[in-house]
Amino acid sequence: MPVGTRTGSLNMPAKLSVNLNAIAMLRNRRDLPWPSVTGIGRIALEAGAHGLTVHPRPDQRHVRFADLPEVRALIDDEFPQAEFNIEGYPSEEFIALVEENQPEQVTLVPDDPAQATSDHGWNFAEQAAFLTPIVRRLKKEGMRVSLFSDPDPAGMAAARDTGADRVELYTGPYGACYADPARAARELERLGAAADAAIAVGLEVNAGHDLVVANLPPLARRIPALAEVSIGHGLTADALEHGMAATVRRFLKACGW
Repeated sequence: MPVGTRTGSLNMPAKLSVNLNAIAMLRNRRDLPWPSVTGIGRIALEAGAHGLTVHPRPDQRHVRFADLPEVRALIDDEFPQAEFNIEGYPSEEFIALVEENQPEQVTLVPDDPAQATSDHGWNFAEQAAFLTPIVRRLKKEGMRVSLFSDPDPAGMAAARDTGADRVELYTGPYGACYADPARAARELERLGAAADAAIAVGLEVNAGHDLVVANLPPLARRIPALAEVSIGHGLTADALEHGMAATVRRFLKACGW
């Protein structure tokens, strides 16, 4: 049974969870079993990744529902020290998938099914009545719960009040500043201020979206208590050039490992 224990520390770099959705999307272009989601996941974990992330959307255009028990088994059988993180909008269908596959962490995102990718966080104050019983239900199963969050310090107390363990800061605007250092610095400070506020009210902090080798070190320096980063698109793109194992090692180094 997974236990929602702390994996981040003021004395440790952020852990790396490899998002497999881009791998699954490439596989789904053909009615063939390659690239193998679990095969690439195995390479990532062998190279030192701390966990695997999937986002099973209702139309299964990326990770398929059938992939989830295979990823769960990969971790249980070969990498028991690793964590499985399932993210998605908490519909009843999604919650049933989560309860069946028992990830160590569930990341709840406010996605519309038609969205191409996650692009905003929850409004914690307005959606507290919706989120609180869901968080309670998942934590009763022994899972750590993280809520996708915009970098807004004002919302962190409301996020904590849902009963969540963590927030995952949406880093998309920061990642979009790859050619604009001044804007990147402003976005980084927004993330840092939000992380400071989250930590002050007792939440742990994850981060994800458009993170790459170049922008991870400044993020890690600004948020030294960062518990985990979940990375898919940038890491997969890097793997096309360097291979998955070498890419995981590059991203671990960027996190400070």
